[in-house]
Amino acid sequence: MITSLTNPKVKQLIQLRNRSRARREADVFVVEGIRMFQEIPVEKVKEVYVTESFLKKYKQEEKLKQLRYEVVSEEVFAKMSDTMTPQGVFCVVSCFHYTLREVLGGENPLVLALEDIQDPGNLGTMLRTAEGAGVTGIVMSKGCVDIYNPKVIRSTMGSVYRMPFYVAEDLGDTLEDMKKQGFSVYGASLGDNTEYTEVSYAGKSAILIGNEGNGLKDETLTKVTKTVLIPMAGQVESLNASVSAAVLMYEASRQRRDKQSGK
Repeated sequence: MITSLTNPKVKQLIQLRNRSRARREADVFVVEGIRMFQEIPVEKVKEVYVTESFLKKYKQEEKLKQLRYEVVSEEVFAKMSDTMTPQGVFCVVSCFHYTLREVLGGENPLVLALEDIQDPGNLGTMLRTAEGAGVTGIVMSKGCVDIYNPKVIRSTMGSVYRMPFYVAEDLGDTLEDMKKQGFSVYGASLGDNTEYTEVSYAGKSAILIGNEGNGLKDETLTKVTKTVLIPMAGQVESLNASVSAAVLMYEASRQRRDKQSGK
């Protein structure tokens, strides 16, 4: 059992939790909590750390039987943890690597494209919502928050294990390539009077969401097929970025279901 707060392994785990550079260099990320632990693909697990109290509560957990783990004291775990109420399980997981072709592939893809999303909770929620709405892949600009930030991972509620994603070196160039492949790219913008329900997402489509404070860059807007507006009532100017993404993704999902059912 690890009981020392100065244990080199504990220090390394804290580095992986706190620093994106450490995660990139080791090609791993960290996850916490029983649900995130249960949903990890076994082949991606590198290390598992648990407390004695966790073992007592989950000793029959099937995933625990499949993996080797190390026990740490409650005090050590509290230092490792990124949460206010640690659940007693901490894992090191191999990063996922998808090609752009994998993210854009499949039959009639629906892609979420993100430019410079900064809030970890927003990005994680977008991944989770994308999975629920039937989005087939996510393309992100380099300016987005690190997808392996622990707060992003926690907000995905496991969707990070299943949703293909790709970080584009140049988002504008990638959007141009997507249009050449037959994608219609719809950018959410306050400056357009075409309501989001007035366009068709039934074919190969990409929904483009911009930065929380600034929206889409002017140069990025030149790459879209069309900009769309979510109408606002009252004195509200716009929705939260993750909520806007959800509205558009579920409209696309509705249209696609209607097309399949012949409506």
